[in-house]
Amino acid sequence: MANEVRKGILISTHAAKAGHPGGSLSAADVFTYLYFEEMNIDPKNPKDPDRDRFVLSKGHTAPGLYAALANRGYFPVDWLPTLRHTGSDLQGHPCMQHTPGIDQNTGSLGQGISSAVGMALYAKMNNKSYRTYTLLGDGEIEEGMVWEAAMFAGYRKLDNLCVIVDNNNLQIDGPITEVCSPYPIDKKFEAFNFHVINVADGNDMEQLAAAFKEAREFKGAPSAIIMKTLKGKGVSFMENQVSWHGVAPNDEQFAIGMADLEKIGEAL
Repeated sequence: MANEVRKGILISTHAAKAGHPGGSLSAADVFTYLYFEEMNIDPKNPKDPDRDRFVLSKGHTAPGLYAALANRGYFPVDWLPTLRHTGSDLQGHPCMQHTPGIDQNTGSLGQGISSAVGMALYAKMNNKSYRTYTLLGDGEIEEGMVWEAAMFAGYRKLDNLCVIVDNNNLQIDGPITEVCSPYPIDKKFEAFNFHVINVADGNDMEQLAAAFKEAREFKGAPSAIIMKTLKGKGVSFMENQVSWHGVAPNDEQFAIGMADLEKIGEAL
């Protein structure tokens, strides 16, 4: 299914002639695991007050989230080629007013985690059992307000909150170590009183399953899953290439990328 999500990412960004395929592809596995295995959700009832929440803090990777939502049944898969088109419900960044399954509008980096913390706090104050998940980019955590939100979440012991960092080591201007290194990421979250889970390969389903199980069962503190991933995962010429942060494939590149994913699908 993650491979199908990757196809959806290519289809939508190619059709839009815009978008962010690199980080969408690195996060395709976690999108898929969340919506097909981890979260308590129902595509037929997307506003269920008892559902688990997901906030895409790195909102520019909406193509990955949309592909997961479509394949999960929130809306038709044939919506994906309408990404960023006039009149489409699939905007360039998530918009809860238009797109089924979106729990919060995001796009300005650093703000999504704050919304997620608020959702988790509300659940605690009102004895709600739902969990809140939020996905951040490793470049995004250079934003100061990320750490204000983390400080609050750790202080309030929001163990119904799971923060996920997509650590593909690349942001729009280059390697995160060369732009404004946030390393060591795990130690920083520990300092803000998080239970930290390091995942050696965030593109591996078994490792994701173990990490989310640990986060779900840990009590007394919010969890942070720091997962190392490969930007552009699954598409040969995009893998670990910063140039594919925010560039859409042309017709020839699209054909090569889809062929790559078809081969992976056949192997699976």
